[in-house]
Amino acid sequence: MADADPINWDLAAQVAGRVAGTDPLARSYHYASLAADFEAATARAEELVSAETGLVSLAGPARARVTDRQGWVGANIASFQRLVGPLTKRMAERMPIPALAGVSRGVAGVQVGLLLGWMSTRVLGQYDLLLVEDEDAENQDIVYYLGPNVLSIEKRYAFPPSQFRLWLALHEVTHRAQFTGVEWMRDYFKGLVESAMGSVDPDPRRLLEGLRRAVDQARAGRNPLADGLLSLLAGDEQAAVLRQIQALMSLLEGHGDITMDRAGAGAVPEASRFARVLRQRRQQSGGISKLIQQVAGIEAKLRQYEEGERFIEAVEAAGGRSMSDLFWKGPDWLPTLEEIRRPEGWTKRISALSSDSSLV
Repeated sequence: MADADPINWDLAAQVAGRVAGTDPLARSYHYASLAADFEAATARAEELVSAETGLVSLAGPARARVTDRQGWVGANIASFQRLVGPLTKRMAERMPIPALAGVSRGVAGVQVGLLLGWMSTRVLGQYDLLLVEDEDAENQDIVYYLGPNVLSIEKRYAFPPSQFRLWLALHEVTHRAQFTGVEWMRDYFKGLVESAMGSVDPDPRRLLEGLRRAVDQARAGRNPLADGLLSLLAGDEQAAVLRQIQALMSLLEGHGDITMDRAGAGAVPEASRFARVLRQRRQQSGGISKLIQQVAGIEAKLRQYEEGERFIEAVEAAGGRSMSDLFWKGPDWLPTLEEIRRPEGWTKRISALSSDSSLV
């Protein structure tokens, strides 16, 4: 059954490990203190985020885990396998020639490995969603921190460790609060992802059509990878789901940034410097780094932060903080992608929805 998978995951792990390398700071005496520091920072961040947002996790306290790049790669390969399993199974059924299938598996494994290996050198923290409720619960619903990368950033920019680690924890814990403090959010997100994966046509002709669209977009002066590689394979049905996912992630990322700033006010005096330095670090990526960011959809993610923040600020300017609390009432109250970009459309629709709800 492993040979039938269109992606050679073992090869992906090997390639990712080589690309990730080993940061010298992973062996330094500073590394030993990270686990205790992040455990305390995560607990403190939960208190601050809960006080700021009113969201209380229904899954209990957050669990912090400090890992190295190899550990992060392993955790993400496991998540990828769970996430794309239904799609790769259908793709395997479209591989009639065993020899060609073997070559394709290897190429796909190398591509996934290169991407994860590169990302493991950049990521500082990550909240890992619990995607499979009854599988390996001990290694899911984890707030990860990449120890060597954190130490490297702190050393390079002379960041005070206690502040910087709390600042990182605030961001990841906010995302956990969104998914475990809003009762319906996890199932809604999982449903969107499963719908997106389920609607992908594994027919190779779909890829050719996507590549042709990419050429047309490039000729028209648009970036064909602006929304990530998956957008090239999307038909009309899947594109609609991808827009829903993009809208949700814009809202959650914008809310995450605003919350970490407000929750950390006073507790993280150097927060603005941290944000400025890391923003400049992302913008200075060029060459192969820029290409990888485009293929992975990371550039789209950076736009999500900006669009989401502007949307929330506009909503609060129109109706106050209480209006932004309406996001969590249910899927119908979430903004569409068009509303993210035109907040007045959401405020008008939600005002009408609120009036209708008050009559029930």
